[in-house]
Amino acid sequence: MNTLSFTPRRLTLALVAAGALGGAGAGLVMGLQAHAATGVTAPALALSTPVTATSGVVLPSFAQITAQNGPAVVNISVTGITRASSDDNDDGDDEQPTAHQRRGPKMDPNDPMYEFFRQFGLPVPNAQAPRNVPTHGLGSGFIISPDGLVLTNAHVVKGASEVVVKLTDRREFRAKVLGSDPKTDVAVLKIDAQNLPTVKLGSTRDLQVGEWVLAIGSPFGFENSVTAGVVSAKGRSLPDDSLVPFIQTDVAVNPGNSGGPLFNARGEVVGINSQIYSRSGGYQGVSFSIPIELAAKIKDQIVATGKVRHAQLGVTVQEVNQAFADSFKLDKPEGALVANVSKGSAADKAGLEPGDVIRQVDGQPIVASGDLPAWVGQAQPGQEAKFTVWRQGKSVELTAKLDDASDKVGNLAKNDNSVAKGELGLSMRPLEPQERRELGVTEGLVIEQARGPAAAAGVQAGDVLLAINGAPAKDIAQVRAAMAKAGKSVALLIERNGDKIFVPVRLG
Repeated sequence: MNTLSFTPRRLTLALVAAGALGGAGAGLVMGLQAHAATGVTAPALALSTPVTATSGVVLPSFAQITAQNGPAVVNISVTGITRASSDDNDDGDDEQPTAHQRRGPKMDPNDPMYEFFRQFGLPVPNAQAPRNVPTHGLGSGFIISPDGLVLTNAHVVKGASEVVVKLTDRREFRAKVLGSDPKTDVAVLKIDAQNLPTVKLGSTRDLQVGEWVLAIGSPFGFENSVTAGVVSAKGRSLPDDSLVPFIQTDVAVNPGNSGGPLFNARGEVVGINSQIYSRSGGYQGVSFSIPIELAAKIKDQIVATGKVRHAQLGVTVQEVNQAFADSFKLDKPEGALVANVSKGSAADKAGLEPGDVIRQVDGQPIVASGDLPAWVGQAQPGQEAKFTVWRQGKSVELTAKLDDASDKVGNLAKNDNSVAKGELGLSMRPLEPQERRELGVTEGLVIEQARGPAAAAGVQAGDVLLAINGAPAKDIAQVRAAMAKAGKSVALLIERNGDKIFVPVRLG
């Protein structure tokens, strides 16, 4: 459970990932890559014509920015291995079947029990062994230190067994992934080289909407391609519970651009190209970049410790529309409406309550609900923050000390949300109101973790427990009561991917 999530409005377009392992494609994912063109010897784009006669403002020289920074932008190719089930008849190149699998003929996929085993993630009797299938992907990145530190997207190197960095002078280096952070989509690589060209990191603080920006990358594998545009918005929240306040631009970014730099008019990196918004899977005028300040913070943690720690507040929030603003007597429909507060969380200890509208954090306005997770994503565990909250028609000031998101499992145990760990092996939480609406149920418990007998029976994290031995699972207390009456096994009614199924669990 992401205890700091928000309920975005439904969107008709897809966030498209590029440079992910296995190549780029359309889908609701995360990413695109941008990579720099260097050594551009074509006629310079003489973009030094004054915009107005009085301002003295000139358009940036994209040719000069490219020539200066192109050598520090790299192409990244990744290779990995995925395990693919061998349900089809193959040509004999597969792994040899195990003794268990040689006991009888392969189970017919039309057999009703076949889907039963697959649905619960259990080994299919007499099934053919899975094969190792090689996958490949391309991305971009940029060098930030002469001794070979490279920034890119986490999705570019996800699942990679080998990462190769290619420079504009055609040299290639095998790279080590020092660390990656899927929550912000930032990864840090290291190549064994010295005296490398580097980019200059800038700041988004002074970046203005309408300002020229330039991306360099490897769209569709075309290395060192340059595209330019303007900043469309700053601090943009996306409907994926992202912790990133994205820079939105109209710079053309396509599959292969992921992980590449976004430059301002002074030739400084202000972002890492990460996502696009598209109906087709290709660029359609809207792209998103990770602010370089956030990426630098993630980089510092990875270099120092090899991992990243994120803060956690412990609330579920949703948008404040005009109807909510009228109901709560707000002057305008702004803020993050608290729908749920996790018991024992930083928000709970600070006194936040469902129905509160968070308007400011440490003086920073919270306009859209996504502004809150983006702010928390840049904070540190243990950091104290002052919240300005609208409650019952008046403003209230609260102070919260943020938790460490990595302590989530420990917090579940401390909050006594685990049920009969030695017998059943489930950690659960109540359904949120939005989850009830989406699932079409009025009660149930989300399974956070499955261990022991429950895991062996095929119960998975994300399943929703509706009943145990016929008794509704409205809350933890009712599950405990049902377990107290149980014998050597229990029957769990589970909701999974829109289907309701019974799972028998033998108790230890």
